[in-house]
Amino acid sequence: MLDELAKLEEIARRLEPDPEQRAALNRDVEAYASQFLDALPGLKTYVADDPSTAPQPPAIADEPVGLAGALDYLACAVDKTGINPASGGHIGYIPGGGVYTAALGDYLADVFNRYSGVLFAGPGAVRLEKSLLRWMGSLIGFPEGAAGDLTSGGSMANLAGIVAAREAHEVRAVDVPRTVVYLSGQAHHSVEKALRVAGLGECVLRVLDLDERYRIRPDALAAAIETDREGALIPWLVVASAGTTDVGAVDPLDALADICRQHRLWLHIDAAYGGFFVLCDAAKALLGGMSRADSVVMDPHKGLFLPYGSGAVLVRDQAAMHKAFNYQAHYMQDAVQDVATMSPADLSPELSRPFRGLRLWLPLMIHGLAPFRAALDEKLLLAKYFHREIQKVPGFEVGPEPQLSVATYRYIPKSGDADRFNKQLIDEVQKDGRVFISSTRINGQFVLRAAILNFRTHRDTVDLTIEILADAAMRLAKT
Repeated sequence: MLDELAKLEEIARRLEPDPEQRAALNRDVEAYASQFLDALPGLKTYVADDPSTAPQPPAIADEPVGLAGALDYLACAVDKTGINPASGGHIGYIPGGGVYTAALGDYLADVFNRYSGVLFAGPGAVRLEKSLLRWMGSLIGFPEGAAGDLTSGGSMANLAGIVAAREAHEVRAVDVPRTVVYLSGQAHHSVEKALRVAGLGECVLRVLDLDERYRIRPDALAAAIETDREGALIPWLVVASAGTTDVGAVDPLDALADICRQHRLWLHIDAAYGGFFVLCDAAKALLGGMSRADSVVMDPHKGLFLPYGSGAVLVRDQAAMHKAFNYQAHYMQDAVQDVATMSPADLSPELSRPFRGLRLWLPLMIHGLAPFRAALDEKLLLAKYFHREIQKVPGFEVGPEPQLSVATYRYIPKSGDADRFNKQLIDEVQKDGRVFISSTRINGQFVLRAAILNFRTHRDTVDLTIEILADAAMRLAKT
């Protein structure tokens, strides 16, 4: 047995590089990352994938491929095709920008591998994450006793908020078919997904009428609630948006909050995209109603430009989160804390979780808030600039003036099907690859979107996008 243990230990110790090996690994990885960042301004934002020629990942085997081989594969197969979210030319989907200093936070968090799920195990990590959540709560005007959790993104945050709402209102299976959820046709698809996952898929979904800027009409909500009560249904949840994905619309949050308070409904605001614009003076009044919500979702990997996997949910009533997610396990008995020092695992579906907070905290410590605020202000202005300038190109029409940083537009050909033309137009832009734009359908029409949120997107990128669109439209119009 001792001989066998010695052999196994010798092999297992390969997992612990010595100082020289660590230095070499760090040097090579940092060089690869620097090469990528240095080349980024000249890289295409989109390169179509060809599955027939795509190299396959190296086989997992007893013998290592080595760092050089692994980096070679990343260079040829991962960092060359699809959408490049690090590029300032990514103005298609709401991007995750990936500030470099966040990667340093992830590196440190992974090296010392502090567990941030339970206060007993990682008190410093938990306190750091709680400080971030308190800061976010203060940004939107939540009271001191509010709770929250750092999540993997808006989908998990929406799920957590909806489950907290379910428990706060004690919605049970027998009531679900009579329980009503009010939302916009612009609501993110993760909301309906969260309802299904939470056992609420049979709730009545009341899709409300919108105004000319694709915002929920408060009178439509009030009328729907009255009608449902008269019909022996149970109004329960209103889902509002502070920045819809399609058009960047912000629902009239204060007016909706008035109605929710009057009828004792839970107001959940999905501010995954738009919430951090509250840092900007130009958007504070627009977003001020977030302070009156029962739960709010915000994504630092959107409005604070962090790498993907950075979401947050904030809930006004900590007791609702605790009721939804508290746990008991004999093997965790040493970690039990009193209610005043609740751990993230008491307020979240997750027990095992990474130390997510460091990727947010470190950039804020290194840069301060000023450059984040300036970048957000810049994106608000760039969206208005794009909206103004694209109208100057013959043939293009636009949607409403952006409330945040998403602008919608389309080309109207002199003859033929406009939807088909715009589909061809987006294909041409994506083939060009210097920028990436996306599309959606609004009122049945094929519409193009400019979603300007990457911290590397500046005026030159917007001007280039307009130039590419104008050239492609002119070519297509001649065919």
